[in-house]
Amino acid sequence: MTSRPVPVGRRRSYTGRVNLRQLLNIINLTTPAGLLLARAGHCAVKPGPDGLLLAGGWTWPLPKAAAFTVGNVILYRPRAARLFSPGPDGPAPLMRHEARHASQYAGLGLAFLPLYFAAAGLSVLRTGDPASGNVFERLAGLADGGYS
Repeated sequence: MTSRPVPVGRRRSYTGRVNLRQLLNIINLTTPAGLLLARAGHCAVKPGPDGLLLAGGWTWPLPKAAAFTVGNVILYRPRAARLFSPGPDGPAPLMRHEARHASQYAGLGLAFLPLYFAAAGLSVLRTGDPASGNVFERLAGLADGGYS
C-alpha cells in the first residue's frame, strides 16, 4: 500500500498551524505549565509528533484518565504508553484526541482549565459522566479519546 504525497501547499499550511499552536501554547504559558507538571510527576519527556511533547510515567492519583494534556504536553500513565503507537493509518486515535486538546489550549490559554472543569461538571449533571456531555471532549473526539 502506497501513500499519496501531501500537496506542498497543504503541508506548509498544516505545519504553519502546528507551529502556531506551539508558539501560542508557549506564550499563554500552558506548555510551560505542562512541563512543570511533568517534572513534578517525574515523567520522562520526549518529542512527539506535530510539536507535541510526550510525558510518560504519570502516577499521581488525579486526574484518573490514562492521559491528559496541558498545552503541548501530553502526560500519560505507564499503562497508556501503548495507546500512543501510530498505526498504519497515521497517528493513534488517542494522540489525535490529545492533539485536539492542545489546539483548544492554544485558543483559550490557561482559561481552558476552569472552562474544561465546568464543562465536565455540567456533563456529570446532564449525563452522569464527565465526558459525554463535555463540549471539549466532544470536539476532541469522544471515540478517539476512548470514551465511546
